[in-house]
Amino acid sequence: MKFRLFCVLLLMLAQATTNAQNGCPVIPQPALAREVTAGFVLNKNTALIVDDASLLPAANYLQKHLLLQNAIPLSIQPNGIGAYIRLSLTKKMEAESYQLNMNARQIHISGADEASVFYGIISLLQLAATSQNKSGNLMLQCWNIEDRPAYGWRGLMLDESRHFFGIDKVKSILNWMAFYKLNRFHWHLTDEPAWRIEIKNYPQLALVGGIGSYTNPNAPAQFYTQDQIAEIIRYAGERHITVIPEIDMPGHATAANKAYPQFSGGGSEKHPEFTFHPGKEETYNYLTNILREVNALFPSRMLHLGGDEVSFGNDKWLADPDVKQLMARRQFKTVQEVEQYFMQRMADSVYAMNAKLLAWDEVANMNLPKKQTIIFWWRHDKPQQLETTLDNGYQTVLCPRLPFYFDFVQDSTHSVGRKWNKAYSPLEDVYNFNAANQPGVKAANRNQILGVQANVWTETMADNYRLDYMLYPRIAALAETAWSSAERKNYPSFVRNLKQHFLLYNKERINYFNPFKK
Repeated sequence: MKFRLFCVLLLMLAQATTNAQNGCPVIPQPALAREVTAGFVLNKNTALIVDDASLLPAANYLQKHLLLQNAIPLSIQPNGIGAYIRLSLTKKMEAESYQLNMNARQIHISGADEASVFYGIISLLQLAATSQNKSGNLMLQCWNIEDRPAYGWRGLMLDESRHFFGIDKVKSILNWMAFYKLNRFHWHLTDEPAWRIEIKNYPQLALVGGIGSYTNPNAPAQFYTQDQIAEIIRYAGERHITVIPEIDMPGHATAANKAYPQFSGGGSEKHPEFTFHPGKEETYNYLTNILREVNALFPSRMLHLGGDEVSFGNDKWLADPDVKQLMARRQFKTVQEVEQYFMQRMADSVYAMNAKLLAWDEVANMNLPKKQTIIFWWRHDKPQQLETTLDNGYQTVLCPRLPFYFDFVQDSTHSVGRKWNKAYSPLEDVYNFNAANQPGVKAANRNQILGVQANVWTETMADNYRLDYMLYPRIAALAETAWSSAERKNYPSFVRNLKQHFLLYNKERINYFNPFKK
């Protein structure tokens, strides 16, 4: 009997060693994780103990998702006679960091605040999602985890101007973002094809500007009402995800100009009515009124104004009498100076609303206030623009086309989607991206890098089926790149964990790409 017990202990120790080498079965990989030679049986009799009332929303989230995911209903109780899960706060930890300690009798999740405890809950839910349920008893392998994120900005952008996906799909994406501890949802709501947000003072923006899509210019108007926007923000907030709206200007304004042509600055043959008019005073009043409504809707106090690719459609500026008067009055020599004037004026409007201005990397030379501005480096072929952004003192989010534009294909054989010459964005490239090692990043300015973000541009994604195929499983690789430290990352270990998540995708009917299926 003793010999048999000794053999079992040896087997468990060997299994623990193997799992430690392979890494913890949680995505993204925790900062520190140690497998415990014990199992926890989770069932309907397990008590859920909440030490602080501020943690009740997190507790409710755990209850709901264990019920939906594992069919186990937990009750919040004042104490636990048998096995229990305890949620508590501690002042000893940094924001977003948590501890998850497990043994055969208890699971204890602690953190500095509700968000920290929430991320511990997410790790527990992941362990539960890949565990066996035997007649209502969920058999959990125990782990002790101490975890914290590498970056505070762990973002995903969804373009709904080109194709509209609707509230249910956005909620689904927010669910998976939460499951992978992503915390910034950048919502690209306006562009050339359509305007997707209701503005009370200018109803035609949605009713007329909302008509069409990238593949069908005559599609009926689709947009989010302000009540729906509020619902999405509430839903995201429950998952500790901040929602940031993008209202593109001065370019990418075609849909808006279709609704209110009096504010159009013209365009080019390929991009008609592409810009807002920079020479009319009423343009600035109009756009400021729009931004006031948007800022009132979104508690993030961050407004992304785009500011990119204006040269695609500013052909008519030099011939416009109002623009020529502006240039003469301000002694501008080029349309680039006009563009800078426009962005600085709109930036002032944003700052006056006590909000931060967010923009693409074209604005890096515009001398905007550093503490109130965040710049997104997207042009992977222009590393000097990242260097300029950082040297000029801006907080920066890294979202280079390669590997973080998810409209680029995932495999060399794929034809629907983009390539950069022959380059594309496979899962491994997303995973292996190292923010600190990018050209132009110096030791002195690494602390200006807020984090990373993937951008889902939807020219080639006309429906949920295609959207899923381009987003999953790269969203998981993005999460580990954003959360896990470089020294903890291990691609073979990540792949082993990810294959278990394919079962979860199947359960949710996610049309994911399987890069390992040959």
